[in-house]
Amino acid sequence: MKKEFLIKNARVVDPSQKLDKVCDVCVANGVFVKKVSSKAKVIDAKGLVLAPGFVDMHAHLREPGQTSKESVATGTAAAATGGFTTIVAMPNTVPPADCAASIRLINDIIEETAKIRVIQSACITEGRKGEKLAPYGTLKNLGVIAITDDGSCVQSAELMRNAMEYAKMFGLLVMDHCQENTLTKTGHMHEGEWSVRLGIGGWPSAGEDIIVARDAILAHYTKSHIHLQHISSALSVDIIRNAKKRGTSISAEATPHHLSLTDECLKDYDTNYKMCPPIRAKSDVDALIAGVVDGTIEVIATDHAPHTETEKDKEFDLAPFGITGFETAFSVCHEVLVRSKKIKLSKLIELMSTRPAQLLGIDVGTLKVGTSADFVLIDENAEYVYDKTLSRSTNSPWFNKTLRGKVVATYFAGKKVF
Repeated sequence: MKKEFLIKNARVVDPSQKLDKVCDVCVANGVFVKKVSSKAKVIDAKGLVLAPGFVDMHAHLREPGQTSKESVATGTAAAATGGFTTIVAMPNTVPPADCAASIRLINDIIEETAKIRVIQSACITEGRKGEKLAPYGTLKNLGVIAITDDGSCVQSAELMRNAMEYAKMFGLLVMDHCQENTLTKTGHMHEGEWSVRLGIGGWPSAGEDIIVARDAILAHYTKSHIHLQHISSALSVDIIRNAKKRGTSISAEATPHHLSLTDECLKDYDTNYKMCPPIRAKSDVDALIAGVVDGTIEVIATDHAPHTETEKDKEFDLAPFGITGFETAFSVCHEVLVRSKKIKLSKLIELMSTRPAQLLGIDVGTLKVGTSADFVLIDENAEYVYDKTLSRSTNSPWFNKTLRGKVVATYFAGKKVF
């Protein structure tokens, strides 16, 4: 039996088609179609925005190996609550996603328990140790499309150059966590005025900038593409901007927390503001926003990193880095970017949906006829207290805070998942 429905009266925003107007959207059997029959169910979405489902290029689902923090089932449920219909899971699982056995295991878990589309990334190096390249050909044959040692950074320029060249041969997107280890090994927050005031080991921006510059140079010389994860530093934004001007194939993402929070937030030693890379000074936040506005930063990704309450409830230096991010991403970014009139809503949708899908080479992040009916309904003016979560963890600086701009429904392949 044909399952079809029609959404009427919504403001439809689809950057892939340069569409921003009130119009009808039709769905049949899980895909967008031109029209439906008179028997189709009608959904009145007056006052709401309808946009392609969000695509998160950077998330941690913790399964296998760390399911006390999160699982594929709970993580994807939380992601759907935030409007995400596609997420790329990082490979820092236990065991790492660096071989056929690990990828097959994780893909089986995804198939059985995921509420939305999950793309499992694989490691750049075996065990994420930065010593030997993972078997890219084998990983590609298993459907892997992106590689990263996220949580670690390949320190050897020679090995990273080889990774880029081999990944290019196999059509794999290389994503890098930019961190120079010798400068950051004792750091727990941004190196600056507040690290001195609080007596906490500083993590200098140079620890990111050096690797960003190295990767830009390697991408230039290998004629490969590099995607830089969770950029946080003003100088890194400048390096990326200049690399693009030279014609280097490079892209970068920023997170909602790096676009909205500063190191002053740590004045009470709240470990829910401890993340990697650290939240930095206001000048860095301003530079990141400027990078979003001018196109230097092409993607917003959450870096959803759940930890248990016990892990976070420790002395600052002992607590792990990371916060949850799925459920608050749109609200936070809408506030600091759209409501503040830095960018238009269509640009935010592009950053959170259309562009990440393009970089991954997948046919989502669009409302085009014939594609999977992944979409969200948004109330830009809704105000709510973020006091409930479908994640197994609550390590968010926005927990119990009032936010504005809310995803009110999420559909994946035509099925309502939130």
